[in-house]
Amino acid sequence: MGKVGKLQKFAEVTAFSNCYERATELKGKWATHVFKNSNPITLELACGKGEYTIGLAERFPNRNFIGVDIKGNRIWKGAKYALENNMNNVAFHRIMIGNIEEYFAPNEIDEFWITFPDPQHAKKRKRLTNPMFLDRYRTIAKPQPIMNLKSDSTRFYEYTKEVIKEQNLEVISDNNDIYQWNDIPEYLANIQTFYEKMWLNDGKKIKYLKYKL
Repeated sequence: MGKVGKLQKFAEVTAFSNCYERATELKGKWATHVFKNSNPITLELACGKGEYTIGLAERFPNRNFIGVDIKGNRIWKGAKYALENNMNNVAFHRIMIGNIEEYFAPNEIDEFWITFPDPQHAKKRKRLTNPMFLDRYRTIAKPQPIMNLKSDSTRFYEYTKEVIKEQNLEVISDNNDIYQWNDIPEYLANIQTFYEKMWLNDGKKIKYLKYKL
């Protein structure tokens, strides 16, 4: 297609069959009305271009994946790829994460991914792993859902570990430099977001946390 501007991307996204905007009518109905199966649903929060939404969906065809972001022009890339490759286990939802419980029902989500979020150094309340956000995720999730965090930010990583400790949550994996991890899962090593590639080029270490909410 060549280079597509932000406004054109936004216009196209609104017409994509796998994209939804503030779809309160789908609350509790994503499995039956969108994916038309009973497979587990994973949310990628602040998904950006949807690299993890797409990458995980390709590797786990028996799971469903929804990329959530407020920027339609960002979602465009992942959504377009999914359509062109007939990926029926992928959808994108343009919403604010701060009121995510308005768009998903209790017991609807099995797993969450947060990849390279804004570390919000000055505003802890905006960090996507702070207790307020975790409580919101719990309202739409099955009991003890899995949370995955992949980040270059040492401050964000350490902050999340503090929250985990305060809430006495079960840690499944904790690695402060995944590319030194001998048994790194393939999807952690080979699905790389735009930001991850940039931070790796800058010599930053990539951290990973997997835990139960």
